[in-house]
Amino acid sequence: MKTFLPKANDIQRKWYVVDASDKVLGRLATQIATRLRGKHKPIFTPHLDTGDFIIVVNAKKIRLTGRKMDDKLYHRHTGYMGGLKTTNAREMLNKKPEEVIRLAVKRMLPKNRLGRQQLKKLKIYAGSDHPHQAQLPEPLQI
Repeated sequence: MKTFLPKANDIQRKWYVVDASDKVLGRLATQIATRLRGKHKPIFTPHLDTGDFIIVVNAKKIRLTGRKMDDKLYHRHTGYMGGLKTTNAREMLNKKPEEVIRLAVKRMLPKNRLGRQQLKKLKIYAGSDHPHQAQLPEPLQI
């Protein structure tokens, strides 16, 4: 028996809307990463992008447990000598709430071209509105 490999036109991609209000960041990110990769589908293949599109709304209402709001640090580098910038989760949620979820999901995806391609299917919005009504997204309960 031959191993089944889905063709590009066999892959059915759906659109889902996830409401992030009062959801724990890590638990939400694992479910989103699983859906983006397509691991919930029977046609999952590790080297192909078989995942769905995910729209996350209310990103600014995400929850972190324990003392992570003050203790969790995000680092970035400007590219100049001594240019390491550090921000805690509280400041990051106030300035860029979409980036908190995007980074959590990105770090759960493969670190290669396939992971970058899968991350493009994630759309995150701080408020409750999104411009993807034409795709008829289904609500996803997490």
